[in-house]
Amino acid sequence: MTNITRRTFAIGSLYAAGAMTLPSSVLAQAGGKRVKVGVLTDMSGFASDANGKGSVTAAQLAAEEFASQFPGWTIEVVFADHQNKPDIGASIARRWIENEGVNAIFDVPVSSVALAVSEVTRNSNALFIGSGPGSTELTGAKCSPHTIHWTYDTWSLARGTAKAVTEAGNKRWFFLTADYAFGHALERDASELVKASGGTVVGAVRHPINTSDFSSFLLQAQASNSEVIALANAVGDTINSIKQASEFNITAGKQKLVALLLQLTDVHSLGLKTAQGLYLTQPFYWDMNAGTRAFSDRFMAKDGRRPTDVQAGVYSSLIHYLKAVRKTDSSNADAVVAAMKDMPTDDPLFGRGAIRKDGRVIHDMYVMQVKTPAESKGPWDYFKLVSTIPAADAFRPEDQGGCPLVKA
Repeated sequence: MTNITRRTFAIGSLYAAGAMTLPSSVLAQAGGKRVKVGVLTDMSGFASDANGKGSVTAAQLAAEEFASQFPGWTIEVVFADHQNKPDIGASIARRWIENEGVNAIFDVPVSSVALAVSEVTRNSNALFIGSGPGSTELTGAKCSPHTIHWTYDTWSLARGTAKAVTEAGNKRWFFLTADYAFGHALERDASELVKASGGTVVGAVRHPINTSDFSSFLLQAQASNSEVIALANAVGDTINSIKQASEFNITAGKQKLVALLLQLTDVHSLGLKTAQGLYLTQPFYWDMNAGTRAFSDRFMAKDGRRPTDVQAGVYSSLIHYLKAVRKTDSSNADAVVAAMKDMPTDDPLFGRGAIRKDGRVIHDMYVMQVKTPAESKGPWDYFKLVSTIPAADAFRPEDQGGCPLVKA
């Protein structure tokens, strides 16, 4: 396998090098207990800003804090770059589990890679806890007893932004969609909520992932006579499509540009002058309360930037996972996932929530709007709260996803 970034961090008490060869079923070690987790992410591609190095930083923070709180525990964090390719992601996950004793895999942006990793962990003794992917298939027809979906999904994003914008009177929608699993799911879920809110979808166009030139797609959207041009894409694709829409003066007319997934780092890259006024839906914002600010200060001291929601999700999900490992005193995947689902999720970053039978974590979601340059008080002060969607309403109802775990 080539061009895969991989490093190891030992956090907590020290251990002999030979301990690294022990199988994942062995938890107790001489002088303490050991857990090994892997952050599988995009370190160099279009999703690296929102995930990447920051996701590794978030995992390190969680591991350090847990080991500090519970002396005698060693939390080892490894990471790798899946290069946004399902075959590479699946291969790394398999190697980690079968040869390197990894107990759980975190993050995994890009839904096609996440779906491949979910299948690798399905019949293994390891868990997949996704913060980066968005496809609802992970908790729908392709749900797995060893997969937990943490931060957001395409239904929750659409439930916030698409519903709010349509109900504000913007009824005619055209979709500019990334041509892979996440984009397809986001367009589908947003279209359903637009129609349920009294709107119509007048057309759509799909673009390849990691596109640099959006001119032809934007011209089709402009010619559609829609009121809304909805971007069903993410990170680098979202940044490029918003920049080029601004250059073409598309939003100077009657059409409204809506980014269905917009990250804090996207706005930082775009600048408030270009991004101002955009609506978005988030489960976490660094400046929400004292708890989110305290975490974000620790994160910024290590990473130099404020965390995105998916990076916060890596931290939050790893903390909850480690609590379950400690409660069960086991690295057995079935026992740990049962404990994770039995315990409420509760931390300063995402508030109080729960993990359903289908593996979906439910928590509050927030509709936000990007501030104008005049409203911003300084660097990273980008979002203002519009409304809160309670956890019970923020995600697709459990009985509507088609997950076999729910039917059972």
